[in-house]
Amino acid sequence: MMNGRSGQEGKGQGPGGGPDRPPSGPPSGRQQERAGVEQGAGEPAGLAAELWRQNQDLAAACLDHPFVQGIARGDLPRSKFIWYVGQDATYLESFARAYALAIAKAPDRETMATFHRLLEGVLQELRLHHGYAARWGAGLHPEPSLATRAYTGFLLDVAWSRGVGAIAAAMTPCMRLYAFLGRSLLDRVAPGNPYREWVETYGSPDFAALAAQLEGVLNRWHGEAGGPAGVAPLYRTAMELERAFFDAAWHAG
Repeated sequence: MMNGRSGQEGKGQGPGGGPDRPPSGPPSGRQQERAGVEQGAGEPAGLAAELWRQNQDLAAACLDHPFVQGIARGDLPRSKFIWYVGQDATYLESFARAYALAIAKAPDRETMATFHRLLEGVLQELRLHHGYAARWGAGLHPEPSLATRAYTGFLLDVAWSRGVGAIAAAMTPCMRLYAFLGRSLLDRVAPGNPYREWVETYGSPDFAALAAQLEGVLNRWHGEAGGPAGVAPLYRTAMELERAFFDAAWHAG
């Protein structure tokens, strides 16, 4: 697993050693925040599509992971899923905080509104986890695992110290990966699968649309984070941490 801080400059520093700042004028293509949605089915577009393409090895590793395949078949041990739900709830709380910081740093109202919608989506996910907790007896406030700490530490480090372009680069992989996993598994999940709700949630067009909105922010504001070369390490680190999270869930419970 890559170090949770790789791909970052010092606190509050951009690629040249100074603070992250938006470009002096509005970036071209203000509609880029909607670009992914307009592709249909929430497909990635622009730079986000290229970053996703560059990380297909990790996307495939997550799809083929025994934890994810156990969800697809419905035979994942219940104890492993319960562990995952608790750790994921802890992770999502930090994800929500990162969105809140992004709202505060948004350079304009359009970007602020996009992050607000995305924050609402995370709160909806947390409600889903509360449902799992009630049905499965999962605790939603466990001691964070090493994998959870690494991932949340990475996200909050970026959210506190960087601008919206870097924040979007660090957060997009989670959204795009889960949309990919849900859609990939949707046709393979039998009606009686105990994890069907999980797959349907992440395989829904609504979730793909949320992922595309975040990708739109990345496409529009990556210039303030050093352009493609500046955001690529953040994206890669997040993908590595996603795989490590599944590894931890598989070996727990």
